[in-house]
Amino acid sequence: MTHSRFMLSVFVAALLVAGCKSKSSEPTQLGGPVAVRPAASSAQPASVPPAQPNSAPAPASSAPATASGDPNAATIEENKKLSAIEWALKQDEIKKDPNGQWAVDVSASSTYNDATGDASWSATQVAGPPNVEHYGDDGKAWAPKTPDGGIEWHDLKYSKPVNATEVRIRESCGSGAVIQVELFDEQGTPHKVWHGSDPTQDLNYFILKFPQTSYKTNRVKITLATNAVPGWNEIDAVQLIGK
Repeated sequence: MTHSRFMLSVFVAALLVAGCKSKSSEPTQLGGPVAVRPAASSAQPASVPPAQPNSAPAPASSAPATASGDPNAATIEENKKLSAIEWALKQDEIKKDPNGQWAVDVSASSTYNDATGDASWSATQVAGPPNVEHYGDDGKAWAPKTPDGGIEWHDLKYSKPVNATEVRIRESCGSGAVIQVELFDEQGTPHKVWHGSDPTQDLNYFILKFPQTSYKTNRVKITLATNAVPGWNEIDAVQLIGK
């Protein structure tokens, strides 16, 4: 009996620590967005000013309100509602940014089930505006061939070359695995604009701001270390900002 109880405890603990690990044709909804605390990036090349990681604001935790007899209950619920509204408005603002454009062509180091074309989890799923609505495994996002495999990358192309000021990466599962972002000028020379530790959590944008580039670019390369965040790491969309 003691052995059985021990094994049951181990099983329950494993479930609690499991991350974004399912892989099926249906999305796994793991709850709403959670605020991201930006973390300082690691050292930058001397010739490149450090980019500023940020994230779209997210609603407060959905912890239950106190009992109805508590005079603070209404205030708690109202604050949660206002936070959710703020998050929704920010998502809409990003989608409609007149200086933003979404990728029109994407290649990747690997894809789940070697997916190509419009198949679920293919690199093409990163092209266009975001369409994953809930944090979790979703075939409308890209996923690598295997979880926790190490270095993976996306090479994204956009329709119009611009002097860039920002890159917004919408992460939708196993968020926080991005380690480097590069821009390519019109001669094909790469320029590292950021590398470090990605602070993103849950369904949210990893927003990188940097001084306007002196060169025009319509190509972005994103590198991930998928072993840094256990489970499947999925990307929904990537927006390039510039004029």
